[in-house]
Amino acid sequence: MKVGKMSNRKIIKQVIVFCVCIAIGWFLKAKLTPQMMAAPTGGAADPFVLVEEAKLKDIAPAQRFIGHVEAINEVNIQPQVSGYLEKVLFNEGSLVKKGDILFVIEQQRYIATANLRKAELDKAKASFTQLEKEYKRQKSLNQQKFASESKLDEAYSNMLQAQADVKQAEANYELAKIDLEHTEIRSPINGYIGKAMVTVGNYVSTSSDTLANIVQTDPVRVVFSITDKDMLNLRQKYSEDGGETYSKIILANGKTIKKPILSRFNDNSINTGTATLSVYSEFENSDGMLIPGGYVDILIGSGTERNAVVISQAALAQDEHGNYVMTVNNDNIVEQKRVSLGDVVDNQQVITSGLQAGERVIIQGLQKVADGKKVRIGIVNEDAEEGK
Repeated sequence: MKVGKMSNRKIIKQVIVFCVCIAIGWFLKAKLTPQMMAAPTGGAADPFVLVEEAKLKDIAPAQRFIGHVEAINEVNIQPQVSGYLEKVLFNEGSLVKKGDILFVIEQQRYIATANLRKAELDKAKASFTQLEKEYKRQKSLNQQKFASESKLDEAYSNMLQAQADVKQAEANYELAKIDLEHTEIRSPINGYIGKAMVTVGNYVSTSSDTLANIVQTDPVRVVFSITDKDMLNLRQKYSEDGGETYSKIILANGKTIKKPILSRFNDNSINTGTATLSVYSEFENSDGMLIPGGYVDILIGSGTERNAVVISQAALAQDEHGNYVMTVNNDNIVEQKRVSLGDVVDNQQVITSGLQAGERVIIQGLQKVADGKKVRIGIVNEDAEEGK
């Protein structure tokens, strides 16, 4: 019985120690938690907002069309002589220049043929020289009454025949040289070359398929269709505006670029099947942004371009004093600015006064801020500026 009592005392003692530890833990938690929560900088308590930069945008009226990018020049390379392909002298997919050697067809046979034709020409010239001298000799003898007319006629005929042989030999030699030149297949244009369709060691001839394809990429042409009604309206509007037309191109990734129009023309008649007129505009493309075969949107406007400050409509707020936006300065302090509004262009609000391009306006989180309050920001639409 005594041993049992000692065990109960130990148990009670351990329970008391456990309870005391729990009490101390709760006490320390109550003391330390406020300090730990206050340990981060005060910025964590600042509200988070999304901002965007006010942009400058051309708001002159323009019409939008779907355009197709076409190469002005495209060449399929084909052999002009027959033989085994000896060399391929380009990197597939690379830019080649006019005159660059692309393929070499076996040349030895054509060199030998050219040499043979040259020898035949030399022989024909030698024969002509001899017969020409004979004719002159017979002519002199005839004038002195020492040679008959028949001898003179025969000498003259032989000379003319030799002269014709020389011309034939010259033509054969020229053809042989042309064939020899065609053993080196050169690029006829500047452009990007595709895959080599035939590799070294294969036999090619004038009836062979295409060896490679070259596409000119600078300049390129953008083709779009316009209805007869729209064409008449555009011409009338441009005449009224009195300014030149301008074009902007919206690429497949949404980026807008402005390029000078090198030339423009349209078909001379309307397609009766679609009641549209095709318009062809040629653009400089040294940066390679316009890819032949691709589709773009093209904006056609007239007159002088008008730039204005634009922002998302989500940035606008209104009270009894009028319209305003909340901006964030370089110190992340909120400032209220009163603005005057213009038209809405492409779902963006035109600001006529009160805001400068480049200022950051809050587009999400307006309800959490006030003038002079510090905020944390996230910037959106940094790359949405047209033409950037």
